[in-house]
Amino acid sequence: MAQLPPGIRFITSFSRDQWYRAFIFTLTFLLYASFHLSRKPISIVKGELHKHCAASHEVELSSYREYAAQIQSVRKLSNASQCGWEPFDKNNYKQLLGALDYSFLCAYAIGMYLSGIIGERLPIRYYLTVGMLASGLFTAMFGLGYFCNIHNLWFYIMAQIANGLVQTTGWPSVVTCIGNWFGKGRRGLIMGIWNSHTSVGNILGSLIAAYWVSTCWGLSFVMPGVIIAVMGIVCFLFLIEHPKDISCSCTPSSSSKAFVNGASRFRVQMPTLNDKETIKSQDPEMLHLLMDSENSMTSQNSSAVGTGEGRHGTSAISFLGALRIPGVIEFSLCLLFAKLVSYTFLFWLPLYITNVEHLDAKRAGDLSTLFDVGGIFGGILAGLISDRLEKRASTCGMMLLLAAPTLYMFSTVSKMGLEATVVMLLISGALVNGPYALITTAVSADLGTHKSLKGNARALSTVTAIIDGTGSVGAALGPLLAGLISPSGWNNVFYMLMVADGCALLFLLHLIQKELRCNADHTLFKEH
Repeated sequence: MAQLPPGIRFITSFSRDQWYRAFIFTLTFLLYASFHLSRKPISIVKGELHKHCAASHEVELSSYREYAAQIQSVRKLSNASQCGWEPFDKNNYKQLLGALDYSFLCAYAIGMYLSGIIGERLPIRYYLTVGMLASGLFTAMFGLGYFCNIHNLWFYIMAQIANGLVQTTGWPSVVTCIGNWFGKGRRGLIMGIWNSHTSVGNILGSLIAAYWVSTCWGLSFVMPGVIIAVMGIVCFLFLIEHPKDISCSCTPSSSSKAFVNGASRFRVQMPTLNDKETIKSQDPEMLHLLMDSENSMTSQNSSAVGTGEGRHGTSAISFLGALRIPGVIEFSLCLLFAKLVSYTFLFWLPLYITNVEHLDAKRAGDLSTLFDVGGIFGGILAGLISDRLEKRASTCGMMLLLAAPTLYMFSTVSKMGLEATVVMLLISGALVNGPYALITTAVSADLGTHKSLKGNARALSTVTAIIDGTGSVGAALGPLLAGLISPSGWNNVFYMLMVADGCALLFLLHLIQKELRCNADHTLFKEH
């Protein structure tokens, strides 16, 4: 018998379940990367919507009327002035551009709270597909303002609001799906790698938008809109919500008793007597939650089997019930400030580089992608460290502690030249996006599959939406504050970001203290 080719041996070395998990990992990665790809163009196009030009007091003309006449004479056929695209060609352009950011992010924050509640009551594949098709429509709608020669501010604001609302379908859906397929074993590392879709999407969105920005900025929105719509069709054709849907096994557990909940088909880990005694010495609140879970599981399972309910028949968790899960409030408030910093960079970094480095919109957009490259490594590093230490809050706290002084260094060093800016973009991206990535992925999945939920896998969507929705409030405030503060100087914007990092760390102190106390108790237990 002839020896199998190396490629076939490689393929057969993995089981059917492993191939399906790899497929879902890759598919959800690409799906959410397309969401961020469609959000990035606005930050790239800002430098084209408003161009630096001579102010009226700098032009030596006999009267303002003469100056206005000269400006009018050099307008292009598209009604774009030499200062940019009307209405963003005025002196208050930073406030107007900030209003665009705030419109999108405020709608996103409000919609996120509703999205998780709606999403857990609908099939993920349909819900995500509709959201992606609508996102493509409204992203392209903004770009159509260029081709249709629209200069009404409210047109662009309404396009941003609509896009912000429909984009909330993405995050709870993909996190729920990836949480269904992967267990807690190395969740930090797996989701750290998976969460790089955020940075990959930002990079691709920046490159696509920058390619068209100087010649036809409308295509900077239309092309990403087409891409996310196409990915929505791919989602409808290929997304598998749960491994049980194709008779794949749930993630195996070799060291604990497994219980299959008939209503949710979700594997729940039952603690042993020794585990309970260890937990009792560490956290009475956790023991109470575990005892409630154990006492109610048998009745819950028999009820589900008796009524013949499937996974989608599980009753959804309430909003207040999700808030009662230990750690949800603390991580939500931490993410509010962490996301404030991250999204300020997302929406204002290209314009900052344009002002400080005096580069055109295309080169500034290309350079800004280095922040997202650093974010990829930061997310993976945060996941790896948190898995090794088994301390999510402490890992986030350590990176937030380093991020504040790094932001101060960035504001100072970036004025010294292009090379220094490149280095600081990479470091700042890693430290800013590391905690943000860890909280929105591994932490959300941990809390969404908490033992107090009694095996209700569908609660993951609501928990994820609460955490990311609260973070999105900060994402809305950050760019708005940057637009209001930046006229007084970019240094003040960086001071605001440093204060936000400090607040994020402050909300984690209780959880960090709890992790350290549990670690000390565990060490003492082993010594005895």
